[in-house]
Amino acid sequence: MTTEERRPFSAAERPKPHPGGGHGASLRPKRIVAATVVLSALVSGCAGFDARTDRGERMSVREDGANAGQTTRTRVPSASTTTGPPATPVPRRLPGVGPGTLARMPRRTRQVLLVTGAGRNSSKSGVVLYRRTDAGWEPGPVWPAHNALKGWTHDHHAGDLRSPVGVFTLTDAGGRLADPGSRLPYDRSAGFTVHGTGFEGEPLAGSFDYVIAIGYNHEPGTSPLDWTRPMGAGKGGGIWLHVDHGGPTHGCVSLAEGHMRELLRALDPAQHPLIVMGDAASLTA
Repeated sequence: MTTEERRPFSAAERPKPHPGGGHGASLRPKRIVAATVVLSALVSGCAGFDARTDRGERMSVREDGANAGQTTRTRVPSASTTTGPPATPVPRRLPGVGPGTLARMPRRTRQVLLVTGAGRNSSKSGVVLYRRTDAGWEPGPVWPAHNALKGWTHDHHAGDLRSPVGVFTLTDAGGRLADPGSRLPYDRSAGFTVHGTGFEGEPLAGSFDYVIAIGYNHEPGTSPLDWTRPMGAGKGGGIWLHVDHGGPTHGCVSLAEGHMRELLRALDPAQHPLIVMGDAASLTA
């Protein structure tokens, strides 16, 4: 958070209600056992021809270019052994994320927290934690969230009341409350205490009970409270994930307290977790 984000305004300084702080592992979906072309058609829109053999198998010919003419066989259960609706296909690529954004993600990353803003100037977002498997990116539930008051920007500066668009690391955590089981380094400190009210008059108390530093202008391996700004103070900093106080933030992303605890327990440094964040239109680039 910037200086303005950490210090409550006095009644005389407050322009309007005081700005908000500027600052799991979900059940794994069933993997699909299906012909190569079925997954290809559902995920990438590629066409495919299939037919059933007299042994109850499906023969599929890929037409996606990379393996044109390749034939695969997959045993198809008979109607008497099939129960329940088919499982939802696991996406091979992060939904709504374009090639430019994907290019900034290291291949070693196997956890991505995808924050999709409702609009360029909106303070509301949806958040999903994805885990990369051999089948694709397995999603967790969608969590509602807040971002900065004025929405998003590709060129964040201190005090602009916008959240930065981009791909950032998640390496350090902390909070006013005891570590709930985080695998990230966790700094418990009274320095995470906050008072005052947010943009909509909501109390800010408890907003920093749990926080995760977003790697925008943050020195990896230090507490979220560390004031080092590798890109300089003018570019802002202290952009966190923290407990939602019911209104917009200065630049952070805020989640319900229970979701923050779940996220802290789920993020694994060995999986090189990232946060991919921005308005929907920006993320498709």
